[in-house]
Amino acid sequence: MLLKGGAFPACNAAVGESQVNCRFSGSIRRPIGNPSSISCNRVRKPQFLRVTSVATGETKSKPQEPSYQPSLADRLRLGSLTEDGLSYKEKFIVRCYEVGLNKTATVETIANLLQEVGCNHAQNVGFSTDGFATTPTMRKLHLIWVTARMHIEIYKYPAWSDVVEIETWCQSEGRIGTRRDWILKDYANGEVIGRATSKWVMMNQDTRRLQKVSDDVRDEYLVFCPKTLRLSFPEANNASLKKIAKLDDPAQHSKVGLVPRRADLDMNQHVNNVTYIGWVLESIPQEIIDTHELQTITLDYRRECQQNDVVDSLTTPELIVDNTVSELHATNGTPNAAKDENEYLQFLHLLRLSNDGSEINRGRTEWRKKKPAKR
Repeated sequence: MLLKGGAFPACNAAVGESQVNCRFSGSIRRPIGNPSSISCNRVRKPQFLRVTSVATGETKSKPQEPSYQPSLADRLRLGSLTEDGLSYKEKFIVRCYEVGLNKTATVETIANLLQEVGCNHAQNVGFSTDGFATTPTMRKLHLIWVTARMHIEIYKYPAWSDVVEIETWCQSEGRIGTRRDWILKDYANGEVIGRATSKWVMMNQDTRRLQKVSDDVRDEYLVFCPKTLRLSFPEANNASLKKIAKLDDPAQHSKVGLVPRRADLDMNQHVNNVTYIGWVLESIPQEIIDTHELQTITLDYRRECQQNDVVDSLTTPELIVDNTVSELHATNGTPNAAKDENEYLQFLHLLRLSNDGSEINRGRTEWRKKKPAKR
């Protein structure tokens, strides 16, 4: 259930002067000889951070990680912290192997890009490169971030060779959690084509038990987060807040006997979150896939899935209660209109272990009718 590139929360912690400014002047040229000849004016001035303790409000100094030396990938990557250092933006070109039959990116591609930019953000601020964005205190105590909920809305799928710019940042989410948000834009025109948000909790890697976020851990990462609440879904009663009811059995549609491939495992030997999205979609009827495209997916993660587990995917239609389209959709080519059963469909999903029926995750998807293909 681990998603690489975890989150780190936010509060009113104060940080001393620290700036990262990395850019290329002119075009990127293939290095001759030593790759390290590529220049990058990444600056990390202070050796100590002046932070305000979450618990006491006392200002104190905390040593940073050892001086970070940018890798070749860092120098070539099309991403950097924003000017205030409190969010991260990166541009991606949609590759031919990331699109489906209609030559647009798949939802799995979108989820993988969210995962990638989250991980790169964590590494850019100097957190560990093990993929789980752990701070020094977290590594000392064997603590990791695990995903509790993921919500993605896609208003327009990018096509092959389109350039997508993704911005991401983190916020505090209670005493045991944090959240990471994303905004996706078409880099060619600045149009918002998608948004996403996620909730994370802290777990002990050895005992697999949840653990509260300590003040020491908070002090290490809050300095890199917005000082005031910033949400990718600021609208009241938006879809990311809706609870997901457990699907009643028997379901109308099912796909049983799904088995993780080796390629589905992450570096912690558990099934990667993007794989769950594919499993959920496996039980969607083909006639829905032919006539509609996925607009929204929400997943609540209940337990980890390992290599030898066998999984059943269950799907049942859900009555649409919200009869309006988010106002933001109107800025992305979809007019505000009442939802009807012909244009929009909604489903409940359940992934469970085949042997004992244990719940792995539950989900909800919303689908909009496909537009006629351009000739």
